[in-house]
Amino acid sequence: MTPKVNKQAVANAFGRAAQSYQQHAELQRRCGEQLMTLADVTRYRSVLDAGCGTGWFSQRWQQQGLQVTALDLSAAMLAEAESRHSADRYLQGDIDALPLPDGAVDLCWSNLAVHWCDDLSHALNQLCRVTRRGGTVLFSTLAADSLSEVRDAWRQIDDAGHVNRFLSMEQITAACAHHHVQLSEQHLTLAFPDVLAAMHSLKGIGATHLHEGRRHGLMTRQRLQQLESAWRRDERGCLLSYHLVFGVISL
Repeated sequence: MTPKVNKQAVANAFGRAAQSYQQHAELQRRCGEQLMTLADVTRYRSVLDAGCGTGWFSQRWQQQGLQVTALDLSAAMLAEAESRHSADRYLQGDIDALPLPDGAVDLCWSNLAVHWCDDLSHALNQLCRVTRRGGTVLFSTLAADSLSEVRDAWRQIDDAGHVNRFLSMEQITAACAHHHVQLSEQHLTLAFPDVLAAMHSLKGIGATHLHEGRRHGLMTRQRLQQLESAWRRDERGCLLSYHLVFGVISL
């Protein structure tokens, strides 16, 4: 359903952002807080944070009294999470091939990570595999119209791909077809004072890897001015819009 992902390149991109991630991760925090409202915490004793980043939500689950296993593709992100004492256990690994036995945890949690996987259906199968019967998988991802401002602005400058393609809501629904799942959606728009700030926010959370590779040159002053003219904005500033999809799988 998605192109083959260069996992090492993704890990490298997020690794470069490990030190700056916390200060730029407003989207991840807002999305994750919404996802947490979908869980009955009293039902669980253990949780896998699959794609933990710097461990923000690993810490949130610890505060709820759960035993937390933090997993990330990036060794640098995982080291940052460990430096914050975010979890009880740390694993470097890939959601597409989780290094855990079947039924290892009560709850699998993955906040804005599965769109970096090769295939959403396979990723969800992996999350379900390591979750015990009677447990829950909670995940969030981005749908196809996310970051339309970036795509639309760059189209006025060149024909290169500057934004990864995300699955449509129909494709996400199809990927969940074999599971007992509840899906919900939310549209969220963040505003920034200028284009540079908007682009720094993407770089600051590591979301700069392009699956199809970079075919464009360096950012020049002229290109930046063109982007400033083309970028969608309102009275708050330059916009970045996200179509969030939340999934709750009951096992």
